[in-house]
Amino acid sequence: MPLPLTDDQRALAESVAAFARRSAPMESTRATFDDSAAGARPAFWEALLRQGLHALHLPEKHGGADAGLVELAVVVEQLGRALVPGPYLPTVTASAVVAAAGEGALRDELLAAFADGATGALVRSTGLRAESVEFGWTVSGSSEPVLGLPGADVVVVRAEGADGPVWFRVRAADAAVRTESGTDLSRSVGRLELEAYVVSADEVLPAPAPDLVDVTVNSLLAAEASGLAAWCLSTAVEYVRTRVQFGKPIGSFQAVQHKAAMLLVRAERITAAAWDAARSAGQPAEQQRLAAAQAALTALPLAIDAALECVTLLGGIGFTWEHDVHLYWRRAISIASSVGTEEEWARRLGEVALTAERDFSFVDADALPELRAQVGAVLDEVLTLPPDPVSSTGWASARGGPRMARLAEAGLVAPHYPKPYGIGAGPHEQAVIAAEFARRNLPQPTTIIGEWVLPTILAGGTPAQQERFLTPTLRGEIVWCQLFSEPGAGSDLAGLSTRAEQVEGGWKLNGQKVWTSSAHEADWGVCLARTDPDAPKHKGISYFLIDLRTPGVDIRPLVQSTGMAEFNEVFLDDVVVPDDCLLGEPGQGWKLATTTLTEERVSMGGMLPHGGARLVKRAIAEGSYATSRAEAVRVLGRNTARELSLGALNLRSVQTLLAGARPGAEISVQKVYNALAQREGSRGILTLLGPLGTLTGSSVDPASDFVLDHIALPSVLFGGGTIEIQLNVIAQRILGLPR
Repeated sequence: MPLPLTDDQRALAESVAAFARRSAPMESTRATFDDSAAGARPAFWEALLRQGLHALHLPEKHGGADAGLVELAVVVEQLGRALVPGPYLPTVTASAVVAAAGEGALRDELLAAFADGATGALVRSTGLRAESVEFGWTVSGSSEPVLGLPGADVVVVRAEGADGPVWFRVRAADAAVRTESGTDLSRSVGRLELEAYVVSADEVLPAPAPDLVDVTVNSLLAAEASGLAAWCLSTAVEYVRTRVQFGKPIGSFQAVQHKAAMLLVRAERITAAAWDAARSAGQPAEQQRLAAAQAALTALPLAIDAALECVTLLGGIGFTWEHDVHLYWRRAISIASSVGTEEEWARRLGEVALTAERDFSFVDADALPELRAQVGAVLDEVLTLPPDPVSSTGWASARGGPRMARLAEAGLVAPHYPKPYGIGAGPHEQAVIAAEFARRNLPQPTTIIGEWVLPTILAGGTPAQQERFLTPTLRGEIVWCQLFSEPGAGSDLAGLSTRAEQVEGGWKLNGQKVWTSSAHEADWGVCLARTDPDAPKHKGISYFLIDLRTPGVDIRPLVQSTGMAEFNEVFLDDVVVPDDCLLGEPGQGWKLATTTLTEERVSMGGMLPHGGARLVKRAIAEGSYATSRAEAVRVLGRNTARELSLGALNLRSVQTLLAGARPGAEISVQKVYNALAQREGSRGILTLLGPLGTLTGSSVDPASDFVLDHIALPSVLFGGGTIEIQLNVIAQRILGLPR
């Protein structure tokens, strides 16, 4: 999914993409490498100015369109996808930073120049020092390499003064610019070299807020990275779909499919990070700090990986000078390098994450006041009731208590369900309800496995089945388990062998299920069994509701490597299930198993059960690490970045729903990356422990123990289908690669 979400943004993206195709074909870009490296204006510059793309984000009174940073990022993404050469990105970055500065004559002058079509560059470098003198400042030093500096008409500079940064304008005619040989062949790069350069008071720019500068720069670079990754994805997928080896398209080989699917995962994360950074421009400084670091730490490095993966999928042809992919690869390296090191951004994100969390809410604090008051009154009443019991093992459901019963009565256990079970809450309403729970530090209730079971009963059950099971489950009086996996089938649910034979008044089931979460604590289970052994794999399967107290049900806990027994193997020996516990018709089991309600629960944020930021923060607070504090903070930064990736993907899914569309690839990406992020994050925590990793705490709660947090990972990596199975789904169903 590209960066734009609204109809207006999509129309803008289509217009810019068409302009890029007409004005900057790749053969023209290749023919003008020398001119681009020298900073010359490309031939299409005047046409770009006529389109107003250079001034989209500038204030209307200065000749701009007063659009936001997200709209500017949409333009940058599309131009990046076409690898449009020249000074556009450096120019709009410089002008956006000037627009963020305080009011003043110099700001007005520079904005007018940018609106008239001046090119620009932004120089932010620790290599430049400003010294206060009677008439202003003198500046000396040499900057780091700056994109777009050679050839820039307006050079905006930040230098380090004794009391903080000094922002000023350097007149291009007076600047000493050393042109360098750039990694990106389609854009100039150089160093600004100043020796006692005199800056008069009227050349000083009111300092823009530093966090706003960071998020402006990083979101635009990330938007270009999103465009680069999108091109790499489409190019690689088209190639592997048509390239034939061993008599088959190479896109039919699983190894190739997985590489292509992971390329999609990277591209979606890049886009989400760029979008989240751009939208943070209007948020408090702390939020901008989180989003800017996330863009630098996620989007920009991943663009390099995406380009390299494209090369490997293209094979030898991708490694030749003639193929365009190396130009995208070079640009990805260039823009990622321009913001500084990943280690520094990991440190910066870790420091802010110690005390702040990203706000992924999408409704105003005063939105839907009547609903807030209604929900708030119920929650205040709930807080006066005795706490409900908690599960004795892991994350399993506990028996309901007075609090869950009251919430179920009010339709707040699953507010997205239709009445009388919920309140039919859409995304906005769910967000308001979640905010009211959070305001009271009250966890939102969950039925765990019931989250999958109840929507299926709602969609395919009879009124009697709905009445029998929904309300008691929402009250916590019925705990469910899911009898799907089998020893011989694993992730291949369609290959199950449990049989159901019709008998008088019902069905007799025989078979074995395994890895059944919480079966030892559950009251009922949903079971897939084959009712027609002659039907093809996905057909002939039916969906049963089994009372686990029925004779013939034998539940045997499986002790995990953590020492806990959250999973079970379940044996069904002539278990009789009455007719009224068959859900739907015989043979509809597969369809029912994949059913969810149209209005699904909205997920906000991306807190990870394993390898999450909360564990790293706890380790830092307790001093439970053997490395330096700086390294512990960097690990926190990386783990936080993973959670922010998921939070941004979740929010984009919600915004897609609000725009009237159905979410696309980001749903599958969330499933894959959630598992990957937990694996990477948990492994990152282990790197901090040193000799402390020889010890474990209690096996009662693996999530509270640093080592057991890692050992418990298989439940995440296998549950709901392995990462590899999910990659197959992405490759075949989303990317359309041949089976």
